[in-house]
Parts: sequence; structure tokens; C-alpha cells
Amino acid sequence: MTTPPYQPYGVSDKSKVVAGILQILLGSFGVGRFYMGDVKTGVLQLVVTFVTCGLGSIWGLIDGILILVNGGVDGQGRPLRD
Repeated sequence: MTTPPYQPYGVSDKSKVVAGILQILLGSFGVGRFYMGDVKTGVLQLVVTFVTCGLGSIWGLIDGILILVNGGVDGQGRPLRD
């Protein structure tokens, strides 16, 4: 019988770096938020981008930078791993 790899309690299996880079590059479509499991914010970013004819994509860029600097939480509220 094999045991799963050690996962510290309360830490997400999603990477902060991957989420931040996805959000910077494809944040206008909410891809970083979808990766993190935050579907509601991802859909909201997608809608804002389309409604504002692309001007709302600044939100994704800023959000990606904040994820890289401050970290973030996944869909279950656990902090992203480094």
C-alpha cells in the first residue's frame, strides 16, 4: 500500500507562481482564478473584460501581480503554496 505524499494541513496543492503568471498573461479571461478554484471571480473577470471591450483586463494584470507578491487562497480558502 502506498501513502500519498505529505501535504501540510491547510496548504493548497496549487502554486502561487503558476496562479500569478496565468493571471498576468491570461487574466482578462480569469484563467488564474479558474486555476485557483475561484470560479466566481474568474467568471466576473471574464464578463467585465467583455463588457468593457477589453479595458477590464487591467484587473487581471493587477490581480496577478498581487497574487505573486502577497499570495492568495484557493477555492477552499487554503493559502497557495510557494
